[in-house]
Amino acid sequence: MIILFSPSEGKREGGTLPPLNQQSLVFPDLYPKRLEVIEQYQSLTQHGSDEVLYELFGIKDINEYERYRNAFSSAPTMKAIERYDGVAYEYLTYSSLETDAQIYIDTTAILFSNLFGPIRAGDSIPDYKLKQGSSIGRFAPEKHYKEYFSSALDEMIGDQEVLDLRAGFYDKFYTPSMPYVTLKFLKEGKVVSHWAKAYRGILLREAAKGKITSIKELLAMNIDGLIVREIVETKKKKEIVYSIV
Repeated sequence: MIILFSPSEGKREGGTLPPLNQQSLVFPDLYPKRLEVIEQYQSLTQHGSDEVLYELFGIKDINEYERYRNAFSSAPTMKAIERYDGVAYEYLTYSSLETDAQIYIDTTAILFSNLFGPIRAGDSIPDYKLKQGSSIGRFAPEKHYKEYFSSALDEMIGDQEVLDLRAGFYDKFYTPSMPYVTLKFLKEGKVVSHWAKAYRGILLREAAKGKITSIKELLAMNIDGLIVREIVETKKKKEIVYSIV
């Protein structure tokens, strides 16, 4: 089973792992395609105007810009699953999981970084900031990574079941060629945002604790606060609709 997961805008600083290199990320043969984006990003962070950096980072406080001007050739890294600290990651609470559950996430979850593209949760990445949907010079990251990494993802996934826990924007990075499962969360009949992020983190956590290997096992999980409302199937996609109670 493969689980697709979103990144987050928030990141933890620092790291204790070696700087980014070709072996840091899944698909090392495609590292040159990542470098095309990374090098453009570094050029902009080091030489871009405040206006350019605002568009890139999405933050107004120019005092924060210095944090993201470090060259990746020397910046320390940490596991991607530990680098991100948005809502989903707060509810995942990766650091509190048993080692075997952490290994499950490290190897089963694929995260879709706005800068680095598709990476395993256990891959190591440096600190960075990139506003969702921002172009990086001449690169639209979502288009670039969809073009060059989709085939590699399809080959890696093979005939495994796919649980897509990503926010809708990340469909632009990759759409599975095989049937896959997505989730929708409703509260009082309305689609929710904050709680959708929270429950994606909770579901990844519970999947890791149970080491689930199939959608059947996912549906059998008892998640506090969630009830399966309906399952909507199309030719390629099955959507599980949960009610938050």
